[in-house]
Amino acid sequence: MRAFVEGVGLIGPGLNGWQSARPVLAGSAPYGRAATTVPAGELLPPAERRRTGVLVRLALAAGQEAMTQAGVNPATVATVFTSSSSDGDNLHAICESLARPAPEISPTRFHNSVHNAAAGYWGIATRSLERSTSLACFDGSFAAGLLEAAAQASVDRVPVGLIAYDMPYPEPLNAVRRVAASFGVAFILLPERGGRTLAQIDVAAVPARSGPTTMPDEELEALRIGVPAACSLPLLAALARGAREALVIDYLEGLQLQVSVAPCD
Repeated sequence: MRAFVEGVGLIGPGLNGWQSARPVLAGSAPYGRAATTVPAGELLPPAERRRTGVLVRLALAAGQEAMTQAGVNPATVATVFTSSSSDGDNLHAICESLARPAPEISPTRFHNSVHNAAAGYWGIATRSLERSTSLACFDGSFAAGLLEAAAQASVDRVPVGLIAYDMPYPEPLNAVRRVAASFGVAFILLPERGGRTLAQIDVAAVPARSGPTTMPDEELEALRIGVPAACSLPLLAALARGAREALVIDYLEGLQLQVSVAPCD
């Protein structure tokens, strides 16, 4: 399946936006890990913004950066949201409430607990009526999202925004499901080359034959291993280098994604 990358958004530890992170990912500047800084964001009206958690703000900020870079109207773009576990802070608060003698859960907590909460807030913020898909595939969530987004762009011939995002759980959930950091990434995929296209990508699900593509920097490699959404790092690095490359991304057991990247000069 072939698609064209028109825009990128990135928010992670020490990676504050695609433009500033490009030299780091290309290997021409050192990586300095720091806490993830999630912009407040202005997509949502103030009343809705107050109801959101960090994870939704992370997803919306990454998506907004990619849409802005691509120069597209978010209301006209189909979306694929993918996260391995969604809003851990909200889930933790609900579990605490249910453990009390008189459990009470607020309506806001409840509607933020569904896996497509970020997609819902995105629809409110952008007033988009385009199709939206929300996925979860444990550690293979980024691969599942990339496969779905590439399929829609290639087969249905529509522009697609892929938004992948994860954040750590509080304890005690963190002890049994560790996510190393908050990380959000977004790609705008087009069915044809556009005016700002960075690269052409070809995506295929294949039987697993080798290990995944890794990051040469030890700290970035630890991030790739430690956060499902950060499995996107080799693809981001290839786009930053602007080189023709072949990548492997782990998907389901026994399956991988083979991604060929060709720059569009």
